[in-house]
Amino acid sequence: MTQEFDFDTPIDRTGTYCTQWDYVQDRFGKSGLLPFTISDMDFAAPQPVLNALKQRLEHPVLGYSRWNHDDFKGAISDWYQSRFHCHIEKDSLVYGPSVIYIVSKLIEQWSTLGQGVIFHTPAYDAFDKMIEGQGRKCIRSPLIKEKHRFEINWQDLEHKLSDSNNTVLLLCSPHNPTGRVWSRDELERLARLCEKYGVKVISDEIHMDVSFKPHTPYTGFGNSSDWALVTSASKSFNIPALNGAYVLIPCQNARANYLHKLKEVDGLSSPSILGVLAMMAAYSEGEPWLNALNQYVHANHEYVKATLEQAFPTLCYTVPDSTYLAWLDLSPLNLNMSQLNQALIEHCDVAIMSGEVYGETGKGYLRLNLGCPRAKVEQGLTALIKAIGLQRSAINLGEE
Repeated sequence: MTQEFDFDTPIDRTGTYCTQWDYVQDRFGKSGLLPFTISDMDFAAPQPVLNALKQRLEHPVLGYSRWNHDDFKGAISDWYQSRFHCHIEKDSLVYGPSVIYIVSKLIEQWSTLGQGVIFHTPAYDAFDKMIEGQGRKCIRSPLIKEKHRFEINWQDLEHKLSDSNNTVLLLCSPHNPTGRVWSRDELERLARLCEKYGVKVISDEIHMDVSFKPHTPYTGFGNSSDWALVTSASKSFNIPALNGAYVLIPCQNARANYLHKLKEVDGLSSPSILGVLAMMAAYSEGEPWLNALNQYVHANHEYVKATLEQAFPTLCYTVPDSTYLAWLDLSPLNLNMSQLNQALIEHCDVAIMSGEVYGETGKGYLRLNLGCPRAKVEQGLTALIKAIGLQRSAINLGEE
């Protein structure tokens, strides 16, 4: 528990049509598992958000609504100024129902069938599905691990940027699942390379606020307007069920084309009023809660590091720069990861995301969601240590 906010007391989410808890069987084949899976949190949304929703629901009419007003766009621009010391033009801000929807529409606009979209791996698994669903090619640029820290392979990236068939770089900033926060120098270098080869940049920054190091929004860093920054308050303030995201598109023509798709083609001009109000309240009054959340989540990461390294001295867990997602490298233990996951499910009643979900470079990893009370983290780590012990025992028996 922080001084003002209670993150320790568990909240029962079962029976709320909750993806993480009520539908864990869909992915793991067994119900009743303790889940550390989809990236939402087990914490209550901030009280100012709940107050704004309650106040609106006291009005009995829930008709069509609008997002294109200064209250919504002003809350976002004020947040960027106060949180990141970053000025954004309110005229460049437009709404979308979700980050993935917006990214998909921009890829559709900035590439043609068969062209490539570059992104770093390991990667959020929805990227593959969305890119391939658009009839585009996934062009993977694997990150490299140096001294327990993930870095961009600049030589590989430039090689792929130089291919004229690759027209979009989909940047994940901060990076999911590694939790890497890109420095301003790295982002400026990316911008120069993309401008050199005429590649447009879409920066998915949905994890930008749960960060333990300063986050720099991607804003082109030059004269080019061939970029878009896509994000939402949903991860930061745990409100994904309310829907709603937004994008900064500096190019007027690109913005008009996106709005045409949103409104005329897809019929999505009217947003969820609850999502709009929640974002406004979160950005206007939610910063103290967010700061406390970041402290709590960072402490959860530190607990994971201490516990795992004590149990298995060959492991070295590096607390990430951001996110409530622990990217656990278990490769030094030489485990059969498929059998480990089965042991977690069958013998420990715990669900943890396999690293292979995030691509080939995720082999040997698990992604553990730490957006939850410490007691749940303790249960999860106890189960993981037990499952590793069972797997090692099985290996040793097989060798005898």
